Amino acid sequence: MILPKKRDPRFITVRRGGTLQDSDHHLLAVWAADCAQHVLHLFEEVQPNDDRPRRAIELARAWTRGEMTMTQARTAAGFANAAARELGGAARHAAYAAGQAAAVAHVAAHELGAAAYAIKAVRAAAPKGESEAAGRRECQWQRQQLPEAIRDLVLDDQRLRNDICWSVFDY
Repeated sequence: MILPKKRDPRFITVRRGGTLQDSDHHLLAVWAADCAQHVLHLFEEVQPNDDRPRRAIELARAWTRGEMTMTQARTAAGFANAAARELGGAARHAAYAAGQAAAVAHVAAHELGAAAYAIKAVRAAAPKGESEAAGRRECQWQRQQLPEAIRDLVLDDQRLRNDICWSVFDY
C-alpha cells in the first residue's frame, strides 16, 4: 500500500479541487523519475532486453514537457509494473519504482511510491548486513535531489506516509 485511503489535497491538482499547481506536479514527476532512474540499472542488469521500465521513466519526463498525455504515461506505468511482477528482489522494486514514477502524471501522490521502491531496490541489492546503510544513503540522495519548491511538501509526505511505505523514510 502506497496511497493513503484519504487523499491529501496538496497532491490533487487545482482543476480537481486540490491545491497542487501544475508546475509543482511536474516537479514531483521529474523528482520521481530521478529516483527511479537512479536504480534502473538494478532492473536492466537482470532484464537487459526489457525496456518497459526505462520507457515509463522517459514518458514520465515527456509528460512534464507536454510531449505525452497523462493517459500515455499511465499506460507506461502499467507496462513497467507488469515487468516488475515477473521478477523478485532489487530488479522487481526498481521496475515498480519506474511504474510509480510514470503514474505521477495521473496521481501526483505516486511520487512517494517511486522513492520508496527505489529505496527498497537498493536495500535488496545491498550485501548482507549493509541493507540499512544502503537505504539510508539512497534516501539521503533522493532528498538532495528535491527541488526547493516541493521540498517541504515531499518531506512532510514522507513523514505522514512512512508507515504505509514500509518505513523506508525513517532516515
